[in-house]
Amino acid sequence: MERLSNVSGVVSNRTSAPRHARTVRQIGILLFNGFAPQDAITVARAFELANALSRSLRSDSAIYHLRLLSAAGGMIASSSTMLVWTESIDACHHGEGFDALFIMGGAGAQHALCDARLVGWLRQAVPRCRMTLPIAEGRLLLDASNGTSALHARGPCDGPRHGAQRSAEAGAYANFVGPLRMALDVIQADLGAEIVNQIAVAVAPPAETQFTAIVRKNAEHFVSERIQASARWLLANASTQVVMREAARVAAMSERNFLRRFKIEIGVTPSEYLMYARLDMCCRLLVETNFPVDKIAERCGIGCGGRLSKLLRKHLSTTATAYRADARRMAGAPFALPVAQAAQSAQWVNAANAVKSDQTAPCAPETVASSGLEPQV
Repeated sequence: MERLSNVSGVVSNRTSAPRHARTVRQIGILLFNGFAPQDAITVARAFELANALSRSLRSDSAIYHLRLLSAAGGMIASSSTMLVWTESIDACHHGEGFDALFIMGGAGAQHALCDARLVGWLRQAVPRCRMTLPIAEGRLLLDASNGTSALHARGPCDGPRHGAQRSAEAGAYANFVGPLRMALDVIQADLGAEIVNQIAVAVAPPAETQFTAIVRKNAEHFVSERIQASARWLLANASTQVVMREAARVAAMSERNFLRRFKIEIGVTPSEYLMYARLDMCCRLLVETNFPVDKIAERCGIGCGGRLSKLLRKHLSTTATAYRADARRMAGAPFALPVAQAAQSAQWVNAANAVKSDQTAPCAPETVASSGLEPQV
């Protein structure tokens, strides 16, 4: 069971503070059963990283007190059945107001519209919020409360507005849209573009590579459930030696029939699929981290840098080093994560892609100490 936890600042805005106390911004995220989990995770993660980075700045820089809310409080299930602990909206006095209130979207929004208690709370709370930011179907809830997107900021949280001209300093996050962009706009007003760019790179979904489309075929509507399940199993068993008969067992097929059906439905053999998945992850890590080529190849199940470059020459007519340089140049030299955050990025990108293929020739392994965040190989 996964849980998305509340992220709070270390100081409360209700206590007496020293002369140079940090400013605490109150951030609310309104959820309901069936909300879209990825949007909520993205917003929460952005503010969590902002708090961590804020503490490295001057002592009076802002931090964020994040509150996850729902009509009744307690456990709320997302559209993917991820469970989240929330506070009841009754715990929030209308007079408090939020510096920013995010109203999540998702498949459960239509049902939430029938919750008179929730809609009534929004009707009273929105005018007291400095910013109200509906996401996707969250707009339906805002409209039902007769509210408007309160991007008119009042008080100390003055700044972000939709449609406002983007700053020349926006850099890495200038082209982001949706929930992440909304959160980054709020954070930039307090902490500046440099911090926001670091958050953007760490939180943003990874860019696609030349191999992404093949890897994502496991979710196509025309692929049968059994083949989808086997493909997901192959990706999820990144840290093990994959044996095709085990994948066939997941699909409840004989190995021969599994190999035939997989090729027909996905378009490549299971071994080819694993190779493309490894290459997809390698290409992302080459661009998004400063890991050495050999270490990336090992973590992604390819074995060593020489074999990775050989595969890239075969499929993309380039080497690993050249791919990294060309991709970063085309992207405008994006911020490269430091090693500590790069390890976590490797997991977010798709740790499950680091799968050993029985077609990969052995290379001398390198012993790498685990921090608990890296993909395990």
